[in-house]
Amino acid sequence: MSIRAITIAVGQALRLPFDSRPAGLAHAAFALSLAFLATAVSFAAAPSPALQPLVDRAVAITLEKFSAQKLLPTQLAVTVVDLSAPATPRQASYRGDVPIYPASVIKLFYLAAAHRWMEDGKLTDTPELRRAMQDMIVDSSNDATHYVIDLLTGTTSGPELSPTEIKTWFEQRSVVTRYFASLGYTGVIASKKPWGDGPYGREKQAISLFEPKRNMLTTEATARLFTEIATGRCVTAARSAEMMKLLARDPQTTDADPDNQAKFTGPVLPPGAKLWSKAGWTSQTRHDSAYIELPNGAKLLLVIYTTDHAAERTIIHTAARVIVDAFAK
Repeated sequence: MSIRAITIAVGQALRLPFDSRPAGLAHAAFALSLAFLATAVSFAAAPSPALQPLVDRAVAITLEKFSAQKLLPTQLAVTVVDLSAPATPRQASYRGDVPIYPASVIKLFYLAAAHRWMEDGKLTDTPELRRAMQDMIVDSSNDATHYVIDLLTGTTSGPELSPTEIKTWFEQRSVVTRYFASLGYTGVIASKKPWGDGPYGREKQAISLFEPKRNMLTTEATARLFTEIATGRCVTAARSAEMMKLLARDPQTTDADPDNQAKFTGPVLPPGAKLWSKAGWTSQTRHDSAYIELPNGAKLLLVIYTTDHAAERTIIHTAARVIVDAFAK
């Protein structure tokens, strides 16, 4: 069986409500299919002993600079991928395998899932879906993301459900999480809608009943997905290019909004650098994931998560500057 056929078969099984999946898929055959699929399509950067000292130095400098603000080692996570040779990416991390609430960075995973679903014929490519995907990534719209999640999972928000119904609803809502697990990702929980004032009704009910309570990502999982997109390996090369188009930012933007996504990493880039990114921020978190092409030809993927210091916008700048400057030499 081809990788594409396995992808479609497993994807179809993962989309079924838990109680209606074929019995065989609920047991050993299903597990073997997932294991084979993860091995077949995995594309993860190899650890780089040469790159690790740079990450460690960036973290040390950042912790020292913000010591007066009581930035703790547990409030920072960093992953760097050297993509100067895209076929053989190299990676180094600091707390890269620690699950952290990702805020709007999770939208990168919903974007990739939407393209996978469309490629497999499980989601119809419509102008409204395209509008929602663009608003989800370009403007980081929560409302647009709600629409995309509804289409991906076949679930909707609304009044509370009976115990049986909410269990089935949550199993369906978790389809994106299961999809990334089938690809060998770890530390990815993508089952919640991003909210401003909510959640309410069945959304709140599910949070009360089921663990984990929030979406989660690691910087390494984020870096892996963005690496796959940037190198044309996410779903297809054409779909990866479509995703990159939505992620393109102007690092020289003059937008007055301090939370413009281009300003999370963009201010530390040298003139002539190119930037693609997906940022996320709340009152407790400030994160960025960025693919960068430098004028000297260097290419890197940089993911920085910070927690409990969301008002300190220059934490990301400080860590990113150390790393970018090293690649720019």
